[in-house]
Amino acid sequence: MSTKKTLYLANPYGFSRQQREGPLALLVAALEEAGADVWEPFARNNQVDHANPGWAYRIGQADVRDVREADGFFGVVNGCPPDEGVMVELGLAIAWAKPVFLFRDDFRRCTDSEVYPLNLMLFTGLPETGWEAYWYTSIDEIADPGKALVRWLEGGELPPSAAG
Repeated sequence: MSTKKTLYLANPYGFSRQQREGPLALLVAALEEAGADVWEPFARNNQVDHANPGWAYRIGQADVRDVREADGFFGVVNGCPPDEGVMVELGLAIAWAKPVFLFRDDFRRCTDSEVYPLNLMLFTGLPETGWEAYWYTSIDEIADPGKALVRWLEGGELPPSAAG
């Protein structure tokens, strides 16, 4: 019996009820349908009383622990620049050599690079060639067997620069 790979879903959607019920719910459903055990931080770690001192620290530490313990990382990198919390979590995932997959359905370019649509450092966890297979611009692409996420979830090997 095989177990599903855990995928930390770094995203800024949990701050808004409308985004939680809309884009976040659709994204979680698509990732689960692709075969991932989705670790969504707002659902996992944000059930604390914000009136108690230290709540923010406890949430941050729980999110860091989840990034470290998850098998892979899927980050929503919308915005110019993308959400700073997602960027910290992405940096941790890259440092811990997690397989990284990035999602951006925001059409704006935020870069000086001719190649990458965002700051080049966001792509250091992806392979130099073929990085586009780890880059998702619509929810429909998540199920694409030609892209890296489905291959990884089904047990396929990733290039060393993308998996450590």
